[in-house]
Amino acid sequence: MNEIEQLADRLIKEASVLKASDIHVVPRREDAVIQFRVDGVLSRKEILTKEKCERLVAHFKFLAGMDIGERRRPQSGAMEIKQNDMIVSLRLSTLPTVYDESLVIRLLPHDSFLPLSQLSLFPNTTKKLLSLLHHSHGLMIFTGPTGSGKTTTLYTLLRVCQDKWNRNVITLEDPIEKKTDHVLQVQVNEKAGITYATGLKAILRHDPDVIMVGEIRDAETARITVRAALTGHLVLSTLHTNNALGAIYRLREFGIPWQDIEQTLLAVAAQRLVDIRCPLCQENCSPFCRNKRKVRRAAIYELLYGKALMKAIQAARGEKVTYRYETLDDVIKKGIALGFLSPHLLMREGIKENV
Repeated sequence: MNEIEQLADRLIKEASVLKASDIHVVPRREDAVIQFRVDGVLSRKEILTKEKCERLVAHFKFLAGMDIGERRRPQSGAMEIKQNDMIVSLRLSTLPTVYDESLVIRLLPHDSFLPLSQLSLFPNTTKKLLSLLHHSHGLMIFTGPTGSGKTTTLYTLLRVCQDKWNRNVITLEDPIEKKTDHVLQVQVNEKAGITYATGLKAILRHDPDVIMVGEIRDAETARITVRAALTGHLVLSTLHTNNALGAIYRLREFGIPWQDIEQTLLAVAAQRLVDIRCPLCQENCSPFCRNKRKVRRAAIYELLYGKALMKAIQAARGEKVTYRYETLDDVIKKGIALGFLSPHLLMREGIKENV
């Protein structure tokens, strides 16, 4: 094993031990810096020479089946490695910069399915999500920024559908982020003619009970996703919006009629990952203590469903209605009041204390 192979192996191993979600290789004028993202925070790991950085990026590109000779266009790839008796999927993305290629590696451990007790900071939210899964048809949308835990939440719920309720679950993703034997997984491959739209059409003929669409990206995918929910399937998918209400407006932007939205949409869950306040260190948890804690972060949800969802749709249509539901701001304030979350989260999320 040469020097670059040893460096690549060491970086992946250290990132896995620290439970880092991403490795960043950032080129600079005279050198390059390696950064790890741990619990949402980027920290510098080490500095490399320009020559070593170029060789490291080329090594990862080769392993992921990317074009080593192409350095002027963004590329993406994926690979799997085995670390400490655990398979880890790596999703790679390169981006040309003014100095050289930048590389980001997303680490996705295959065994990172959460027990239901850790799905949400508040157990009542978990119970509500599971109760919504009992529906035989309809559309559930999970929304939130990249890295908010949507994929982990979806796969945890899908595992319940398959293991406990014996339902036929099929996913359609680009790329497949967590390979598992528990559900049927289909990879989007546009070169082979498998787009989100064509893949969904094929899945509908495969007798599914539950369908997971990785992301509603365009109008065609949105239409077929809604049609699948209308024809007797439970469909789970994701969108990128700031809150639950934003998902309703995004569906309208994709041209989905109001009547179809009212008939299919079961619930919208806006999700965030938040740091759990250390019971020993409180605000300033030491890196050693943080690494020893079994649960360091938890998901919180803004759930819009039932009568509140119907009234939200009516309000989006321009009707004058009054409704109330628990927003992310409310959930964060409750977590702070109960001592689970730090008050600093109010400032970071831009929440006014006396709203």
